[in-house]
Amino acid sequence: MPAESLQELLSEELKDLYDAEKQLTKALPKIAKAADSDQIRAAFEEHLEVTKSQVARLEEIFQALGEKPKSRPCKGMKGLLDESQEHLEEYSGARDLIDSVLIDGGKKVEHYEIAGYNSAIELAEALGHKAVSRLLRQTLTEEERMDKKLDQLGGRLLKKMVRQAA
Repeated sequence: MPAESLQELLSEELKDLYDAEKQLTKALPKIAKAADSDQIRAAFEEHLEVTKSQVARLEEIFQALGEKPKSRPCKGMKGLLDESQEHLEEYSGARDLIDSVLIDGGKKVEHYEIAGYNSAIELAEALGHKAVSRLLRQTLTEEERMDKKLDQLGGRLLKKMVRQAA
C-alpha cells in the first residue's frame, strides 16, 4: 500500500529500518566469526551489541508514535548481506583478503543505514516529532562511528597488506 501522508512515509521508513537492523543482528555473528583479525572481529562483535540496542530504540520510537513495532521486508539490506555472503564464499580460500571483504561489505551496510536514518530524521523533524528525531540521531551517530572505525581498520589493513607484498 503506498504511503498517502508524510506520517505514513515515516512509518514505512521505520518499518524498513527495523527489519534491516533485525537482519543485521542475525548476520553480524557470522560476519564476526569469519574475520581473520582479532580487531576486526571485535569491531563487528561490538557493533552487534550496538545493533541490538538500535532495535530496542526503534521499538521505543514506534511506541512514541503510538504504533506497534512492525517490520517491512528490507530488500536493500537483504541484497547487501547476500552480496557480502557471496564475496565471503568467493574469497574463502584467500585468508589474507577476507578481512578486506568484510570491511567492504560492512561499509556498504553502514552507508545504506546512514542514508535510511537521515531520511527518517528529516521526516520526523518535518512532522515535529522531536523526541523521535533525537532517538534516530543517536542511532545515526552510532552508524557513523562504525563507518569511521571500518575506515580506520581498512586503512591499516591495506597498509599492512602492501608492506607484506613488497
